Amino acid sequence: MPEDLRLSERELLADLRTLVEVESPSDDPVALERSASVVAALGARVLGAEPERHVVDGVPHLEWDFGGAPRVLLLGHHDTVWPVGSWEPLWSDDGVHAHGPGAFDMKAGVVQILHAVAALDDRAGVRILITGDEELGSPTARPRITRLAAEAGVVLVTEASAPGGAVKTARSGVAQYAVEVVGRAAHAGLEPEKGVNATIEIASQIAAVGRIATRFPDATVTPTVLSAGTSANTVPATARLHVDVRARTTRSFDAVDAALSQLTPIDPRAQVSVHRLFASPPLEERSTAALFSLASVIAGELGLPPLRRAAVGGGSDGNIAGAAGALVLDGLGAVGGGAHARDEHVSIADLVPRTRLLSALVTAVCAGRLNEGAADD
Repeated sequence: MPEDLRLSERELLADLRTLVEVESPSDDPVALERSASVVAALGARVLGAEPERHVVDGVPHLEWDFGGAPRVLLLGHHDTVWPVGSWEPLWSDDGVHAHGPGAFDMKAGVVQILHAVAALDDRAGVRILITGDEELGSPTARPRITRLAAEAGVVLVTEASAPGGAVKTARSGVAQYAVEVVGRAAHAGLEPEKGVNATIEIASQIAAVGRIATRFPDATVTPTVLSAGTSANTVPATARLHVDVRARTTRSFDAVDAALSQLTPIDPRAQVSVHRLFASPPLEERSTAALFSLASVIAGELGLPPLRRAAVGGGSDGNIAGAAGALVLDGLGAVGGGAHARDEHVSIADLVPRTRLLSALVTAVCAGRLNEGAADD
């Protein structure tokens, strides 16, 4: 493998700018389609191959399959949390850091995937999937991620790194729930006693959710968005509460799910239902240890600084891949900071080394070196 892997910092930076200057908020189908077209064109130029485009409920996903039995899936996303018009200017760099919406999370990771695969001597067994709704929990991409991850057995996720460039070897499971109350409307002044107040009932349910949170020290159970009623002079007939759940272990993740599903009305006249809106189970270190060990060996071979690991609270498509039974290593993307924040930035000097590491790791996996990495752990 050539020492420079045919990589150019200038080219990587130019390609990153191309992607960043095409805004792609997850909830904007027109912007997502425009972004997918730009990613597809960039990939066709860098890889010499057109992707398959899969549009699910208006969300475009891009897939490259280079033939052979699947050995490794490179996974990223082109959507961002930033609405169109959020940044002005869209791009800036001072020679040290590049700034722009989605630069760190995770358009740099998309650029790294494309150039890492372009540098391979043999692409057989390699697949790439770039999704369009990760920031929403991947509702339309989830089935494809699950299938491709299970088929490949190894998934490398180029989400942004943890602080200092650490890769992510554990992620909390993430789930969102809606607790809904149905009561009975009545005039608040004339005959409130004939109503069943959904606001009072949802307040009781908030307290119950709070009690669940105290039972699981390695999980967070957080009531977030609340709505109730339709007018100021009417006993509320309906109420809805969103609950955000994070858990570091599958055991706690499942236990919280069971506890929420058992919520019951305090007022017997009210109806309470709990709906799980989406769930990505925890990514635990048993799914990442072998790949981290191998990546550490590869980093040493390339003369890169020792690789560090981190456990983080946010979820990613890596959680979905791990739940499908694949070995996963996440956080292989950009070094920088400010994800989802106004100071979002990418370390320019780390673009080439991180892409070299990714390309060499793909080569090692396809060459059957994964057991070697596990043996060295």
